[in-house]
Amino acid sequence: KRFRYDTALVSALKDMEEDILEGLKSQDMDDYFNGPFTVVIKESCDGMGDVSEKHGSGPAVPEKAVRFSFTVMNVSVTNNNGPLRIFEETKPNSELCCKPLCLMLADES
Repeated sequence: KRFRYDTALVSALKDMEEDILEGLKSQDMDDYFNGPFTVVIKESCDGMGDVSEKHGSGPAVPEKAVRFSFTVMNVSVTNNNGPLRIFEETKPNSELCCKPLCLMLADES
């Protein structure tokens, strides 16, 4: 399954809406609820292992499953004193915070 990049990013930010608003409130920045926001993301491509298939009586076709994903690393808003971070991912390498974009098969070459 493949997701449009912009749609996936908006969906991820909507899921984080409470965390973003909480960050604004904790910094007494209620005036900035409408942004603009700066969002930093990390893109990744992970191999998910061998999914070779045998077709008919021939040899197995070597294929690997590959997942493209992104992680929202931080969200900041700029005030008079410069950028202020209102959200930061505490476990950026966790599989739980990776948002999938595409799962596909690739051969070993």
